[in-house]
Amino acid sequence: MKSNFEQIGGTYRQAGDYLIPDLEVKNESMDIGKYGRMREAFLKNHRNSIYTALLLTGELDKHLLEIEETARQTVDKYVKKMAAAENVDENMKAASPMKWIGLMNNFRQAAEEIVKENLIYC
Repeated sequence: MKSNFEQIGGTYRQAGDYLIPDLEVKNESMDIGKYGRMREAFLKNHRNSIYTALLLTGELDKHLLEIEETARQTVDKYVKKMAAAENVDENMKAASPMKWIGLMNNFRQAAEEIVKENLIYC
């Protein structure tokens, strides 16, 4: 009967009287970014079985990078849509920079909350 580790493609090596799992950690330096780190923390704390499965299959970094890229694109898309809906443009930026900064920060915060709810913490 195969163990769970063997069922997902894991192998063992003999070390004396014991079988030791062949585990390999890749040392690729990847910048998973803000959203990727948030997703990783969420998976560790609330979806541990998913986190462990992704880690053991070597898919965790790929998943986190995908989340990071998707989240950044989605936030940018929402910020642009909100700015267009409120007529916040380069003219406002030139005429009233502090108002423009405040509105853009509000749009970014709102967009990030949407992304957190629908992409990161699910």
